Amino acid sequence: PGARIEEFLYEKLDRKIPSRITNGELLGQYMIEAASEFGPGTPYGSTLIKVGEAQRRLGAADRDFIQSSMINFLTPLRNFLEGDWKTISKERRLLENRRLDLDACKSRLKKAKAAEAKAATTPDFQETRPRNYVLSASASALWSDEVTKAEQELRLAQTGFDHQAEVTRLLLEGISSTHTNHLRCLHEFVEAQATYYAQCYQYTLDLQKLLGRLPSAFVGNSDKPAPPTGASPSTATIPVVPSLAGPCNPTPSSVGFAEVSPPSSGTRKARVLYDYDAADSSELDLLADELITVYSLPGMDSDWLMGEKGSKEGKVPVTYLELLN
Repeated sequence: PGARIEEFLYEKLDRKIPSRITNGELLGQYMIEAASEFGPGTPYGSTLIKVGEAQRRLGAADRDFIQSSMINFLTPLRNFLEGDWKTISKERRLLENRRLDLDACKSRLKKAKAAEAKAATTPDFQETRPRNYVLSASASALWSDEVTKAEQELRLAQTGFDHQAEVTRLLLEGISSTHTNHLRCLHEFVEAQATYYAQCYQYTLDLQKLLGRLPSAFVGNSDKPAPPTGASPSTATIPVVPSLAGPCNPTPSSVGFAEVSPPSSGTRKARVLYDYDAADSSELDLLADELITVYSLPGMDSDWLMGEKGSKEGKVPVTYLELLN
């Protein structure tokens, strides 16, 4: 209601209505602000930013669709209803009043002629009373004058009705061209609506594909099993930071992979569930549905395994793999 009052005031003041943020854009803004609180470097925070940006794009598409609909369809329709159609409705009501006046004049003339005929054919006097002749002649003259007056009023009413009927007919004939214009506006509205829904579908599909590549237990997949809920996906996107204690306490990430040979036993095959882009040179790129060989190294983080694919090797996240027997 407040927005409609604001638009009404701007319209009465003949000023441009300022652009208003849509619900989708507002939702995206709140998501991005929340992501900064959670930490944009965390998996949840970075994912929330991506979803927020998608929501802002959806909101922008919504705003463009509303503006296009307002310009191409709603504004011409409102102008017609508040302008031409009001004039046509007014003239049609006036024509109806003219018709009622014409019917009343016809009825008055009919009654006057009936009374005149009755006065002429059925005198209310006796032949022995000459005074009644004068009264009958006077009544007949009065009804004759009434008929003449009624006929004159009927002619005036008929002229007014014919004129108003012609005006209304011309206005109604002009509606055909207006209908053609509004039909074109309606086609443009439907095309804008189809474009809007296609954009929304594409934005949502891109977001779905993006989330499908993220190692999150919240991402659903009907064809492939979801990653284990107990696994922590944070290590898949955050590089391992070496310890600040110095070289005396090396971390697993500081061990050179070229210096460690894979064990002769303990290797097994694994199927890749999702695409994975390596964060650095120590990790291995993965493609969904490919088979790789994996093994574990002493002191290695339990969320990671060493993977081999042809001549390449590197760390791979466990949540992206389905270990095979």
